Amino acid sequence: MNQRRKKGKPGNQFEPRRRARRRALQALYQWQLNNDTAQSIIEQFLEEQNFEGVDEDYFETLVTEVVANREALDEALAPHVARVDASLDQMERVILRLGACELMNHIETPYRVILDEAVELAHRFGAEQAHTFVNGVLDRLAADCRKLERDAELGSG
Repeated sequence: MNQRRKKGKPGNQFEPRRRARRRALQALYQWQLNNDTAQSIIEQFLEEQNFEGVDEDYFETLVTEVVANREALDEALAPHVARVDASLDQMERVILRLGACELMNHIETPYRVILDEAVELAHRFGAEQAHTFVNGVLDRLAADCRKLERDAELGSG
């Protein structure tokens, strides 16, 4: 295993993935604005950004999957987004796509972790109430694509 790719703060095993999500958010935001290829954006970020403590493999996976599956992600999100698509903020759009990608393709990550991470990204990078909007949309999507996991958690609480 490549040590550079997995190295994070001592004692915090989740930090490399958290950082990968943050880098993926930035890369995907740039992709939305420039419509470049996933590979081009990935190469540019790996060359120009500091990837110390970042899970590079996960970063590359997220960027590649969101770009490749944009239409399917948007279709899955559409029933849960009350706003007209054109009025959706660019940062909210990328956070929703990233969260939807993880919910739909990365069942190894608990849905609650994905929601918490998306809400944190919205808090940090989104508009004032973006975190509330993102949480609601992704929670409704989780009810569809992670029904058993979500129901089990809600039933045990």
